[in-house]
Amino acid sequence: MLGLPTGQVFLIPWTEQWTIEFKEEERRIRREIRESIVAIHHIGSTAVRGLSAKPIIDIAIEIPSFDEGNHCVPGLEKLGYSYKGTDVLPDRHYFNKGEPRTHQIHMYESGSEYLYKQVTLRDYLNANEEARIEYQLLKERLVKEYSTNKFAYSEAKTNFINTIIRKAERTNK
Repeated sequence: MLGLPTGQVFLIPWTEQWTIEFKEEERRIRREIRESIVAIHHIGSTAVRGLSAKPIIDIAIEIPSFDEGNHCVPGLEKLGYSYKGTDVLPDRHYFNKGEPRTHQIHMYESGSEYLYKQVTLRDYLNANEEARIEYQLLKERLVKEYSTNKFAYSEAKTNFINTIIRKAERTNK
């Protein structure tokens, strides 16, 4: 199942279907804007095996320069994405698709600290069962409290996420 209706926050158990959906969408994106892409990453909780998530596929597209994102808008719109601009979230071009929303694209310039954090968090949670379980429990608690406020839900996870990123950086030194 994919799709999160506006104004709702809920989790569903991880499914291999999310990986399949990401790979299919990645192929479509590459066909449409290939010359602009450095890399495409599956990010967010749907990219972490065994972790419940909001049913939205988060995709990070790495581009060589921030301005390159403007050239990608028409191609991504052909695929059904709606361009939301650069003011929604920091340091990225942001797109979403579907109603209810099924996909989100975060387009970052290579070297972006936000892209680094997304990939670092994903990789650490995939490699560390204890951290993944702790994050799962936090998300389950927060989704009950913030079932109609995605911004508060996301903000309430920030301290945990930052702690995980610091742990990952210490591990990688």
